[in-house]
Amino acid sequence: MKRTGIFYGSSTGMTEGVAHTIAQKLGIAPTDVHDAARLSAELLDNYEALILGSSTWGCGELQDDWYDAVKVLRNANLSDKTIALFGCGDSESYPDTFCDAMGLLYDELKETGCRFTGNHVATDGYSFSSSVSVVDGEFVGLALDETNEADKTADRIEAWVKNLDL
Repeated sequence: MKRTGIFYGSSTGMTEGVAHTIAQKLGIAPTDVHDAARLSAELLDNYEALILGSSTWGCGELQDDWYDAVKVLRNANLSDKTIALFGCGDSESYPDTFCDAMGLLYDELKETGCRFTGNHVATDGYSFSSSVSVVDGEFVGLALDETNEADKTADRIEAWVKNLDL
């Protein structure tokens, strides 16, 4: 496995918890799990692969820590990086913007030369009406609803990590 860093944006702790669960499943040390607010070019240089996660806020917005972090990513040379995305959303209260933040990260990074993995996740079994994180009928990463479907999280993470090419 490539040297992998996980970066998350989390306001309530749910996305942070998911980041640590993913790290455990992949055998990634807790010291390689970082708040997106700490993302820097120097820290990026330590990793060949990145797993990026964000909760969705407001009307389909990135979690606040990602706004500066996205600038760091866009200014970095990502052509030799493998990137996987995960997102947390609320499909019941916000069915029209479910996990949009994950799609926003994808949109920001798709032209950087990075290689995505884990970006073909079926929408079957999810209940939502719209999401910018759905491209060609599939999620661009792992979509989770810790508010309404926490009972499905473990199985969804397990299936997703098996398909990552890190």
